[in-house]
Amino acid sequence: MSAAIRHFLQFSDLSRDELEWVFERSRVIKDRFKRYEFYQPLADRTLAMVFEKASTRTRVSFEAGMYQMGGSVIHITTGDSQLGRAEPIEDTARVISRMVDIVMIRTYGQTKIERFAEYSRVPVINGLTNEYHPCQILADIFTFFEHRGPIAGRAVAWIGDANNMLYTWLQAAECLGFHVRVSTPPGYPLDPALAPPGPHFSVFPDPMDAARGAHLVTTDVWTSMGFEAENEQRASAFADWQVDADMMRVAARDALFMHCLPAHREEEVTAEVLDGPQSVVWDEAENRLHVQKALMEYLLLGRAVH
Repeated sequence: MSAAIRHFLQFSDLSRDELEWVFERSRVIKDRFKRYEFYQPLADRTLAMVFEKASTRTRVSFEAGMYQMGGSVIHITTGDSQLGRAEPIEDTARVISRMVDIVMIRTYGQTKIERFAEYSRVPVINGLTNEYHPCQILADIFTFFEHRGPIAGRAVAWIGDANNMLYTWLQAAECLGFHVRVSTPPGYPLDPALAPPGPHFSVFPDPMDAARGAHLVTTDVWTSMGFEAENEQRASAFADWQVDADMMRVAARDALFMHCLPAHREEEVTAEVLDGPQSVVWDEAENRLHVQKALMEYLLLGRAVH
């Protein structure tokens, strides 16, 4: 009997034990990469990347990662496929999954990727939806581990918009045993459907209170994709939610700063912080490559690797 297909549509799709396995494999795979050691366990495997939203880091990290692991990649957009001509997502899933070994999708609503996965014969990975961005948080937590050790028991301050990044941080906190200190501007609250109350997070009206004592301070752009019409309104509402040197000073003495990028200097974060000594944003960006290689390896091969 064949093993059940595993998908990674949101962070909570993997157990704590599975996540810790992926982090350990990320460490091993990154070490091999840095030593130029040949390692291609996904030879003859094909990744289909489906993009309905623009991408830089997601495309480069998945494409380079699959090639480095010995596989091949097919890049699909709505403009050059039947996805842009109203083919049902279920039919697209049935067809694509008969021709490739694994699929990564970057799209809008979470329900769309869930429908695709329901009809797919191969693993499906969420490369970003409006609700979640699990691969980015995998990279963020792995980066924290590299610099500061395990994240369990630590405090993460989220400053800014209640978006897909924050909702994934909340899932990660529940899975891995750390605490998120959330501060969003008035009028931009958490969606209770995506953030049911629990002991893994607290909400602070004052962003300085959220950052106080935190081991990691993280943020994102004030205007996510799809909300560009609100740019001016958000710039005014979020003005006091900028991560600056004063905010980093009230965090823990060895606090790190993260941002998933792209960043707007002097908006959600000052250049002094983004380019400063506490910032690990470039390690964080690179680690998308390594954790996604480990994730694809796990979804395709399980633990039958060395």
